[in-house]
Amino acid sequence: MIKDTFYVTTPIYYGTAKPHLGSLYSTLIADVESRWQQLCSKDTYFLTGTDEHGQKIAQAAQEAGKSPKAFVDSFIAAYQEAWNTYHIDYSQFIRTTDPRHIRGVQQLILKLMAQGDIYKGSYDGWYCTPCETYVTGEMQAAPSCPSCGRETVKVTEESYFFKLSAYQERLLEWYKQHPDFIMPKERINEVLSFVQSGLKDLSISRTTISWGVPFPNDPEHVVYVWVDALCNYITAIGYGENSRQELLKKWWPANLQVLGKDIVRFHAVYWPAMLMAAGLELPKQLLVHGWIQVNKQKMSKSLGNVVDPLELAKLYGAEAVRYYLLRKIPVNTDGDFSTGDLEQCITSDLANDLGNLLHRMVSLADRYGRHEIAPTAVWEKEALDLQDESWNVIEEYAAHMQAHEFHLALARLWKFINKVNAYFHSQEPWKIAKSDPHAFIQILSATCHSLRTIALLLWPVMPEKMEQLLSSLGHAFNREKDTIESLELGIWHQTFLLKKMDTLFQKIEESSVVEKNELQEPVKEQESYIAIDDVIKVDLRVGTITSAESVPESEKLIKMQVNFGDLGTKQIFAGVRKWYHPEDLLGKQGTFVVNLKPRKMLGQISEGMMLFAEDAAGKLHPVNPEGLVPNGTRLR
Repeated sequence: MIKDTFYVTTPIYYGTAKPHLGSLYSTLIADVESRWQQLCSKDTYFLTGTDEHGQKIAQAAQEAGKSPKAFVDSFIAAYQEAWNTYHIDYSQFIRTTDPRHIRGVQQLILKLMAQGDIYKGSYDGWYCTPCETYVTGEMQAAPSCPSCGRETVKVTEESYFFKLSAYQERLLEWYKQHPDFIMPKERINEVLSFVQSGLKDLSISRTTISWGVPFPNDPEHVVYVWVDALCNYITAIGYGENSRQELLKKWWPANLQVLGKDIVRFHAVYWPAMLMAAGLELPKQLLVHGWIQVNKQKMSKSLGNVVDPLELAKLYGAEAVRYYLLRKIPVNTDGDFSTGDLEQCITSDLANDLGNLLHRMVSLADRYGRHEIAPTAVWEKEALDLQDESWNVIEEYAAHMQAHEFHLALARLWKFINKVNAYFHSQEPWKIAKSDPHAFIQILSATCHSLRTIALLLWPVMPEKMEQLLSSLGHAFNREKDTIESLELGIWHQTFLLKKMDTLFQKIEESSVVEKNELQEPVKEQESYIAIDDVIKVDLRVGTITSAESVPESEKLIKMQVNFGDLGTKQIFAGVRKWYHPEDLLGKQGTFVVNLKPRKMLGQISEGMMLFAEDAAGKLHPVNPEGLVPNGTRLR
């Protein structure tokens, strides 16, 4: 059977430094997209690599006392080590110094020259060397770069120009006919504004530098580095080589091109215009993500806030970091990185919710010598309800993944994980292991089937950990057979052979990375006492959040419905939107004050208060019991 194809690319990264958390984020998104499409039974091709030409690299190499080629060579091992550590399963790692790529770029230039889309002229304007960006407009003083904010330099040189202006109307019509070309959709406004303001022809060669792709038939010029870099998406799969045209036909156009918001103009304007001129189809979609910030600022070497992915992997494990980045940083916004938040995420989501569920179930089966868990012929209502919920989560998770809403997909999956935990806890299989072995096996079987669903849905995000989970269930992961289609059949008929394994995720007991100034003098708080009678008055209960939604009239409030078991359901407001999306709280247990006098908040009644603890970075974390306890349990 011939499979549908899926071609995904990352931006190629400047060969001037080791990879950082931002480059990991782009590459991780592409890896997850590729793995997800494999689960959807598609044949995938995943391209990443390095951008190794241009003035910026030539200058950095000179400062390092190396030739440009030797300089960029010194960073390749760092990228390959990082991507290997994070289980990035790319199909090809392209370098723009590859001879095959250079020939492809030159072939494109020759084609466009032959048809009159490139002409020779002179460029007199401003240029940002760090971004390798021409800054256009009539300006007497040096403008700041629109991408990075740095000062630009005046450049006057002979140059070849691409007739970008000739493609203005075609681009605008393309955006109109393809409203999903740029995702998320809010990114299109910047592009439309730029194109509608009037496109000028683009300088595509340099004479003041020599480190680049030689311009065909004119040795005094090298190809502008961004034209060189953008071409990698087609040269990697055969453009410019007669012997590889079938490869190009198979994979182009790209299904998805992942990039950061700072380079959207190059990919959404210059690149489509070049492809139109070359007579090639345009990519089907650009996925434009925000920046990862540390202390509310974009990571940069000059600010000293660059996070090393390899150090993070050593401290926390690569797959936990993969999960955290996708769960906590929505693609459509800038996201704040915090090791405190990462540690909380590992302990709460991965160790407590998922890892503990597997450990409890397998350990219980082992204690009673039940290693082979066969399916049952007739399921009890509670198990059937769990099966129905597994079908729902597959459908909803898939919809979010197709829309690149990874944080929503994972939030929905964790709601299901919490329901599986609640099912296992409420059924109390440890009480019936001897007295009712049939019911005991059914509970374990329902839990095993649910865990298999969870593991397959999570596999694109944490492939190695989920393969370990499946192995603990006696299931060897198979890319051909373990597909979304196999899950959608929804038949619980598998036999599981359980085996104990090392802890899937370790809890983080103490912060491993210092995030505050330890030399800062602590402020001594004034002592204040209350009587024991005052403590007794406060009724603290554990409840599960069954629904959560933002309050439109407020930037802070989330409205929750909380299940307190025999006490019923209460409506409670929490001012935590700064740190949490409503879906982050769904299905979570928390600690609440339930005898607080009801009070009106924006015209609605709040019947209690949720308790949070503040970390050193000022983020609030829900106060949770160590493991799942029945709703309504009172704290003592």
